[in-house]
Amino acid sequence: MTSPTEDGVRMMAGGYPFDGADLPHHGGDVAAAARAFGLPRTGWLDLSTAVNPHAYPVASISYEGNLRLPDSDDDRSLREAAAGYYRAPDACSVVPAPGSQALIRWLPRLRARSRVAVVGTTFAEHARSWRIAGHEVALVPELDEAAVGFDVVVLCNPNTPDGRRTAPDRLVGEARRLAADGGWLVVDEAFADLAPDVSVAAAACPGLVVLRSFGKFFGLPGLRLGFAVADADLARTLSDALGPWAVSGWAGAIACAAFADEAWIEGMRATLARDAQRMDALLADHALEVVAGTALFHVVETPNAKRIFESLASARILVRWFPDMPGSLRFGLPGPRRDWERLRRALEGAAG
Repeated sequence: MTSPTEDGVRMMAGGYPFDGADLPHHGGDVAAAARAFGLPRTGWLDLSTAVNPHAYPVASISYEGNLRLPDSDDDRSLREAAAGYYRAPDACSVVPAPGSQALIRWLPRLRARSRVAVVGTTFAEHARSWRIAGHEVALVPELDEAAVGFDVVVLCNPNTPDGRRTAPDRLVGEARRLAADGGWLVVDEAFADLAPDVSVAAAACPGLVVLRSFGKFFGLPGLRLGFAVADADLARTLSDALGPWAVSGWAGAIACAAFADEAWIEGMRATLARDAQRMDALLADHALEVVAGTALFHVVETPNAKRIFESLASARILVRWFPDMPGSLRFGLPGPRRDWERLRRALEGAAG
């Protein structure tokens, strides 16, 4: 989302007034929500992030990697595991990082001042990071509008918050066009685990940079693990920028196990598809029609969006309300049955 701070209005992550420091415009800041509404920090149901509520089980994974620095074998194993899962050309094209957010911040620092197009209403950190690094940034609603006059094009596929998808062939063609003049196409595939057919990580195309988030699909955002897939030269430059030991041994061990667990991956895709249908039905029962999203998040449009947001927050349920899309709400998925029931009761109260 474009950040309301760009218009001079300080807002907190959830969209309500905030008089503190300028925060990134994203979900998950339960502490700030609690302060804003004068409620305790405990007991919140956080549906403001699009994270799988069924986390990958890590209890059986050894802690031994925490007792030493990750070595070159650990690094190679993680890159190979990620390359296999993301269908990247080879391990040399993969860069592990402490979250995809670190990659979003580092990439702009690897180019001289450029003209950058960020496509669509999308994750605000992309435009923010390129601006902070001194680049000229324009927000364009469609990829077609980035075809002329830009050195770098950035988009999310599938996009957040609308779930829009762009065909891989089109993206590869755009990357090749930009690369011919030394440009980049940066594709954030944070939600592609549930739609692997849209990924361009296998393209091995110069000028193409693909970003992947481990935490969303595997339900472990606090692990802070992400990956970039790029041509070998850019991958090496990015890896050097991040420095040694960018990823903890514990995070690497978990990722290697998760990437290899095909049964869990396929089973989870089916589980989340069922959960998505359940969320569609629950929202429809309360006159909230889903207009966009993916299996991990659902966007509804209603003239009562802000009131519903505030009503849910009063029940300590945090969803996303967007000041620049004031008629829209985004819901992540609940996990246990009690959380589904809690959301149902709160929606009934909001409707009342």
